[in-house]
Amino acid sequence: MKTTVVLVHGAFADGGSWGNVIPLLEQAGYDVIAVQNSLTSYSDDVATTRRVIDAQSGPVVLVGHSYGGAVITRAALGAPNIKALVYVAAFAPEAGENLQALLQQYPSKIGGALRPDAAGFLYIDRAQFKEVFAADVSERDLSVMSASQKPIASQTFGQAYEAPAWKEFPCWYLVASEDQAINPDLERLFAQRMKATTREVQSSHVPFASNPSVVAEIIIEAAEATAERAAAV
Repeated sequence: MKTTVVLVHGAFADGGSWGNVIPLLEQAGYDVIAVQNSLTSYSDDVATTRRVIDAQSGPVVLVGHSYGGAVITRAALGAPNIKALVYVAAFAPEAGENLQALLQQYPSKIGGALRPDAAGFLYIDRAQFKEVFAADVSERDLSVMSASQKPIASQTFGQAYEAPAWKEFPCWYLVASEDQAINPDLERLFAQRMKATTREVQSSHVPFASNPSVVAEIIIEAAEATAERAAAV
């Protein structure tokens, strides 16, 4: 049965952020769905992602970027159709951890660049967006990404996480070695403790925009490896 790739965006972005990766996956023969999360609460984002997972009749490779990694870490729990998890410069918290503490333990430039609106939703300062988030994309993409930011509820960074799905499924992790939003050493820690098949790309926090072929390749690698494993059983 045909594999579906489900893509989960992070903070300050939406499902359209995967626009350079989706055609590559479809050309490789995969069905693709990019989840549109509200970023209003972690529980809502997990529920939205899980509805998309449950709606698929065949095998699923679940992919998360940045905060989307925390979302898939919960949303995949117990899902019988998940075959692999792929983390792209993403958080992969353990039970009891929260993003704020992880960012303090492994400092990056993101904290100093966040600006709240009147309702407590966070944006990245437009003047710092390039340095912190997307230093290696075209000026056109930078303009669109910074202008179309989707803010995230500030309380999400203090969310205490529960049992992680990465203990249940084969995992792949793409480290962005020039990331200024999530410390690359924190990304390497996530990859190591989940025993992920790990790749690195010389990229800012948004390799799906600057290096889409590399992102597509690790997703396809995960899909092919789990399909071969299933066929061998």
